[in-house]
Amino acid sequence: MSESLETLIQGWDGLGVVSSYHAETGSWIFVALHDDTLGRPTGGCRLKRYESPAAGLLDAMRLAEGMTWKWAAMDFHYGGGKSVLAVPGPLEGEARRSLFTRFGEILNGLNGAYGVGEDLGTTPEDMAFLASVTPHVAGSGRGGAPPDPGPFTAAGVHEGILAAVEHVDGTRDLTDRTVLVQGAGDVGGPLARLLAGSGARVLVCDLDEGRAKAVAAACGGDTIDPASVYDTPCDVYAPCAVGATVNERTIPRLRCGIIAGSANNQLEMVEDAERVGARGILYAPDYVINGGGAMAFGLMENGVRDNDELIRRVRSIGGTLATIFREADTRGTSSVASARALALKALGRA
Repeated sequence: MSESLETLIQGWDGLGVVSSYHAETGSWIFVALHDDTLGRPTGGCRLKRYESPAAGLLDAMRLAEGMTWKWAAMDFHYGGGKSVLAVPGPLEGEARRSLFTRFGEILNGLNGAYGVGEDLGTTPEDMAFLASVTPHVAGSGRGGAPPDPGPFTAAGVHEGILAAVEHVDGTRDLTDRTVLVQGAGDVGGPLARLLAGSGARVLVCDLDEGRAKAVAAACGGDTIDPASVYDTPCDVYAPCAVGATVNERTIPRLRCGIIAGSANNQLEMVEDAERVGARGILYAPDYVINGGGAMAFGLMENGVRDNDELIRRVRSIGGTLATIFREADTRGTSSVASARALALKALGRA
């Protein structure tokens, strides 16, 4: 990419960015704080190898803005923030702990201005270690290591898929419907099992072939080659790995009626919402459907402890999406525009 750290910061409308270089591992640490209108910026930490530090910062900024919309769409009193650990390659053992120790020290220096959780590339074990360095790990207030957000996110996505299918077909019955889950990790794996339990035929795709086969076997599904994802017929395409998979290049190839998954920033560009609509595909806005993990941790921090109650509250995401879909139809707009209107109302900017 041609943009530099300086030009990215100059062109951003967020509150600000905290950056640090960890010489021991050759990693960049970015904390992007987008908005605090509703409360403390809170969002996950992504660990990933990027083509440049600027690419890592851009990802942090985009994800932080997405958290602003996510919290606002739920009307929870948190703001948009996200962190990225831009690493030069795989990190394990003492090197990984050293990086998270430094990250925890930075969070302590921010004195609670940002709350962190798990995201792509980080694990429950990482968060448990980080919680031993800093008190600013979401969910750690339960008394020990924070729980895994994956199953909560999966429950919300599952409910969102049911709402989308009902909007399109008038029924929540997934029997004989095919759902293609792209990414069989911490969210895609449990989501595949929930879908199978609802009677869906599940197709599983993951760059890790062994993981894809294991998840497919667990839910009685089949695996799909990563090169064939966008050309595979299915009722629902559920992107649950990296973002920007729905774009000008892939949209013409999609053979689905619904896009509903857990990945952040699924649309590469704002214009992709219109391209999806022109194909007659219903899109569940990512920051709404994938809010289950964030919602559960927000509820935990506000005293909700019962797991069944947490899941019940997370499944309210389906009702929110149903409202978004209806309003989009009524107003003749995209589901993205309808979701943004809902979030802006919560932010007091409508």
